[in-house]
Amino acid sequence: MPPKPLDYVSINENVKKSQYAVRGELYLRASELQKEGKKIIFTNVGNPHALGQRPLTFPRQVVALCQAPFLLDDPNVGLLFPADAIARAKHYLSLTSGGLGAYSDSRGIPGVRKEVAEFILKRDGYPSDPELIYLTDGASKGVMQILNTIIRGQDDGILVPVPQYPLYSATIALLGGTLVPYYLEETANWGLDVNELRQSVEQARFKGITVKAMVIINPGNPTGQCLSEANLREILKFCYQENLALLGDEVYQQNIYQDERPFISSKKVLMDFGPPISKEVQLISFHSVSKGYYGECGQRGGYFEMTNIPPETVDEIYKVASISLSPNVPAQIFMGVMINPLKPGDISYDQFVRESNGILESLRRRARIMTDGFNSCRNVVCNFTEGAMYSFPQIRLPPRAIEAAKQAGKVADVFYCLKLLEATGISTVPGSGFGQKEGVFHLRTTILPAEEDMPAIMDSFKKFNDEFMEQYEDNRGYSRL
Repeated sequence: MPPKPLDYVSINENVKKSQYAVRGELYLRASELQKEGKKIIFTNVGNPHALGQRPLTFPRQVVALCQAPFLLDDPNVGLLFPADAIARAKHYLSLTSGGLGAYSDSRGIPGVRKEVAEFILKRDGYPSDPELIYLTDGASKGVMQILNTIIRGQDDGILVPVPQYPLYSATIALLGGTLVPYYLEETANWGLDVNELRQSVEQARFKGITVKAMVIINPGNPTGQCLSEANLREILKFCYQENLALLGDEVYQQNIYQDERPFISSKKVLMDFGPPISKEVQLISFHSVSKGYYGECGQRGGYFEMTNIPPETVDEIYKVASISLSPNVPAQIFMGVMINPLKPGDISYDQFVRESNGILESLRRRARIMTDGFNSCRNVVCNFTEGAMYSFPQIRLPPRAIEAAKQAGKVADVFYCLKLLEATGISTVPGSGFGQKEGVFHLRTTILPAEEDMPAIMDSFKKFNDEFMEQYEDNRGYSRL
């Protein structure tokens, strides 16, 4: 009897090839343990509200009023909601064609796209065209739409940083393209070497692959580094020389925990070049309401902006967006509030600043607590988290631990992370899920657990790690050179 259409042997091979480690084996095991009653600390995914971050008051007030517009007709609405939230809700409702329950334009509400363009102008000092801005269900959906437009088949390659966020490897596999890795240098604080880029492109071309685009994640996920302006200039010059489109994943641009390297957008650096580079390099930039001090992951709000993309290609990207009919409308309102923030003198301004600064200052302290905690552990080294929401320590596993993992049929860092989960309830993601150099092992954890819980979490990690190393090191000790 032939297999049925949805039997495993019959389904799309590209689906089987795609992997998404952030919600993979470790996460599934953690979920099982949670069902059994074990307390689990889910640090596997950048999900701030799930780990106790409180929503900002003003955006929720605005969206609440948009969701329940009959409240605006209540004579007592002014007792429950501040006047600036009421005014902003009326403004966004006036931009829709039937409130939050109606489809919007497939590109997003024109008025919100105009506000995004104004935000980009203010941020970068260069004009932005609302017609070249598409609102999306989180940045991830935008990345998928663009990669879907770029990739024609397995001979099309996308340069992706390693370690990388598995959205890219999974989507490229799903679309039948080829991931072309370029390795970030851990000893140089996860810096990017243009010679490494050049070598990756040459090797791919030698195999008959057309390298079409390059991905940068700035600030980095999972590595937490911030790209300098000089580095961005090198990248854009490289894209110009090699005829590559640049995909700038900039969703963590508000998450900066040091003063030496502030966030600078790819768009600003590109425009600063002037012609011919500013007119030639094709750039797609992505942003989201899921990160920063908003952390509204479940709302699924995002946008991408296209620079130097031909009009006929923009039309095709519109066609791809139209398949989903409309991005999530409440999320579009969240995006509008985020990129058009309150101003001094607004009734809710002081509370908004107090809440948002409190979150960012706490994240800065947590980044330091976690980095110092990892570096105090035996056979663990960790670069400081300059930005984003993650720590990516290297775990120098003894040969006996690597052998034990092999016997268990596990990749060595998966073996370590599973042992960590069972012993402590801390759910992380093994470095192999992001890509890493051969023979080097990492794990990724978010810096999002509550600040008051962080010392106890790091103590628990240290106790486990030291016992693990004690168990698997021989008497001579071990360290990886």
